[in-house]
Amino acid sequence: MTETARQGSLLLAMIWMALISLLLFWLPVIGPLIAGVVGGRTAGGVGRGFLAAILPSALLGALLFLFGTALTGLPLIGALAGGGVFVLVLFQSGPLIVGALIGGLLA
Repeated sequence: MTETARQGSLLLAMIWMALISLLLFWLPVIGPLIAGVVGGRTAGGVGRGFLAAILPSALLGALLFLFGTALTGLPLIGALAGGGVFVLVLFQSGPLIVGALIGGLLA
């Protein structure tokens, strides 16, 4: 097996996590946990699985910070909006992160 095939794909792992989370939204804790396991296994390792679970929330927080600052003209409002969304999404993705760590261990 080549090194590229064993390493996995970070982008594909994020897509799988998002897709499975959307499909299993009706299972409050089990749905994100299953999505995290699949995404962590697709990512190919514990660190990459954790990164695949955290990166979308960090990007969303950064984009909201930029757009909040640009639309209001006040950097403090953009910082509060971006930081708030980042923390909110991070806390809500707890089972996803745990599943990504388990999936990374299985890879």
